[in-house]
Amino acid sequence: MKILVATVKPFAPAAIEKIKSIVEDRGYEFTLLEKYTDNNQLLEAITDADAVIIRSDKITNEVMNAAKNLKIVVRAGAGYDNVDLDSARAKDIVVMNTPGQNSNAVAELALGMMVYMARNKFNGKPGIELKDKKIGIHAYGNVGKNVSRIAKGFDMDVYAYDPFVANEDIEADGVTAIDTVEELYSTCDYVSLHIPANKHTIKSINYDLLKNMPNGGTLVNTARKEVVDEDGLFRLMEERGDIKYISDIAPDMREQFEDRFGDRVFFTPKKMGAQTAEANINAGVAAAKQIVRFFEEGDVTFKVN
Repeated sequence: MKILVATVKPFAPAAIEKIKSIVEDRGYEFTLLEKYTDNNQLLEAITDADAVIIRSDKITNEVMNAAKNLKIVVRAGAGYDNVDLDSARAKDIVVMNTPGQNSNAVAELALGMMVYMARNKFNGKPGIELKDKKIGIHAYGNVGKNVSRIAKGFDMDVYAYDPFVANEDIEADGVTAIDTVEELYSTCDYVSLHIPANKHTIKSINYDLLKNMPNGGTLVNTARKEVVDEDGLFRLMEERGDIKYISDIAPDMREQFEDRFGDRVFFTPKKMGAQTAEANINAGVAAAKQIVRFFEEGDVTFKVN
């Protein structure tokens, strides 16, 4: 069995060492493709792979057609919209993610960006404090729970909306459960986005939802750029000079936002949520162990297709 790690954005060296050790200790062949610049390199590398570990790399129908032996794809991270699930299902290829492994790293980044913007990007001018501000968590999963934990350390008032999590489970964590998404946005000074990108959520964070945010409201996106209706947000920020937008993934309209709104927006140079040594190691090791358990025990615990 050949297990390929294919990542344009490489894992930390320590993560690669651990992944390689797990794979080879169980008698599998380990191969590595890093920083590739052409999709043909991926097509060639995956031809005889039985399993592949990826990060943000796209596993399309074309890639799966080239992968004659492929049985499992593991996305080292929570999101998996970069994998063509329909094609994988049709070809009987199992797709998994590694939920929870990057959660603390993403949450720390979300709060870090909030501090950065609250202090006017450290430009020397007086800013505001996060203490006693209301933060709304849109989707109370692994990342959302970590955002809640850290926000409480800042003495923020924490609210959450998630139609897939029971209110009593949210309240058990000392978080105020909100019944509607509209109420979350109209209540909170900060809203931290943690929803996936799918047909129900794409462009769902729109003008009508955002327009009722309190004065000085800040939208924080460490999820996916597609969930935000950029045209609607741009229109709102033109109408209201108090609204801010910070994101871990630059919008398609990045230049327009930066040129028009300056210090009211901030975008990381590339997606940084999982870019810590700890998250790299956690997600990579989890992916390798899941592949081993799949081959040896038929374990499909984290299957998403």
